[in-house]
Amino acid sequence: MRNERVRSVETTTHGRVLLDVPALPGPHRLLVGFHGYGENAERHLEQLRRLPGLDAWALACVQGLHRFYAPKTEEIVASWMTRQDREQAIGDNVAYIDRVFAVVTADLGTPSRLVYAGFSQGVAMAFRAATLGTARADGIIALGGDVPPDVCERPAARFGRVLLGRGTRDTWYTEAKLQADLTQLRSLGVGVEAVVFDGGHEWTDAVRAAASQFLHTLAPP
Repeated sequence: MRNERVRSVETTTHGRVLLDVPALPGPHRLLVGFHGYGENAERHLEQLRRLPGLDAWALACVQGLHRFYAPKTEEIVASWMTRQDREQAIGDNVAYIDRVFAVVTADLGTPSRLVYAGFSQGVAMAFRAATLGTARADGIIALGGDVPPDVCERPAARFGRVLLGRGTRDTWYTEAKLQADLTQLRSLGVGVEAVVFDGGHEWTDAVRAAASQFLHTLAPP
């Protein structure tokens, strides 16, 4: 007879963050982005650069620690976590984001405003960074992904203001999920608003305009 055993092994790995810094003197406003499953920091940075009116904002796009090759293109992409060893993965990712913030602020200084933005799988990371990480955010932009249950007992102040975005043809982040998230966040006392746009699981000009307006309410030009 044989016994199968599972042991958790802690190790050190390296991630990456892309910075896009305005040619203006600091302190900067900082928008930290988290890409979706099968994307990368470069792709997410392209989307954040397309938000109108962010000349005074520094952008920092964080890449997930779990890299792989996209099946058709062999582009290097990443994911944040799976269901396996979920709690440990959440802890690893939160520790990673804390280190990212330390590196970014050592480079740029302490930001005058801090907002986290996530797309799809990256939405959970945006909420975890704001509520479980060391740096308190002024706001969260969440597009095409639902609020993770592990953050729902955190104080409302840790969320800042929240913008939820959903495309009308998005079959993943459904209308039912959006309404459940609005109800949950409001029950916590979080200031939350939603933008529903004509589109699918994607960025569109409409959601970019809403995200830009949301940022301007947090930090007027």
